[in-house]
Amino acid sequence: MRPEEVKDLLTAVQERTTTVHAALRKLQEVPVEDLGFARLDTHRELRQGLPEVIYAEGKTSEQVAAIAARMLETTTAPVLATRVSPDKAGMLHTHFPEAVHHEAARLVVFRSVGPSAPATGTITVVSAGTSDLPVAEEAVLTAETFGAEVHHVTDAGVAGLHRLLAEQDRLHDVDVVIAVAGMEGALASLVGGIASAPVIAVPTSVGYGASFEGLAALLAMLNACAAGVVVTNIDNGFGAAMFALRLLRKIHKE
Repeated sequence: MRPEEVKDLLTAVQERTTTVHAALRKLQEVPVEDLGFARLDTHRELRQGLPEVIYAEGKTSEQVAAIAARMLETTTAPVLATRVSPDKAGMLHTHFPEAVHHEAARLVVFRSVGPSAPATGTITVVSAGTSDLPVAEEAVLTAETFGAEVHHVTDAGVAGLHRLLAEQDRLHDVDVVIAVAGMEGALASLVGGIASAPVIAVPTSVGYGASFEGLAALLAMLNACAAGVVVTNIDNGFGAAMFALRLLRKIHKE
């Protein structure tokens, strides 16, 4: 149940178009819908402002399709699935022709807020190299799906410092910055030392052997000397976007 639905229900009671008893029954509906293999948290948007998102990895195509279909029926909020393989995306498209598959980001968007929806705030995503784009795009598209205005600065790693310095305005004129980098993960400290906005650092599993599949970048970001930097798990562009969206909701809360 969305906040708008609760407001409509209370307005209906006030205007006497529904009874208090009927409204109470509606509010007493169990906030979890059991599909047998999954239990949907139907009140998450009401509690937190953002709805549940489908994590597709490890689920069958049929399970993802069933969850998406039910979410599309029970909410008007954005519906998307993360970590979707190309084969799984192809199967989903047969059930949901209007769904959009973003292959690089491994996302399927079944429904977004739409271009006419007001932006919830502004985010700049800075990615270090082209190899970091899948994680960066996951962050960009997740945030855009939920209505944020996102600027993506690509290929701005520390190997060519001038590329980042040329984009300094993008680090100041936004609400949140997301820095995505692998290798030694130094980009997060550099962005954190320049940006006036809070910085969310995302280590990626990009790099040669001693990067230990992103562990080196993760540890470097956790030890960043710049203040105001928080760190997600390795390759978690989705988590960074959701954290940024929560910040935006607090900043722009009516």
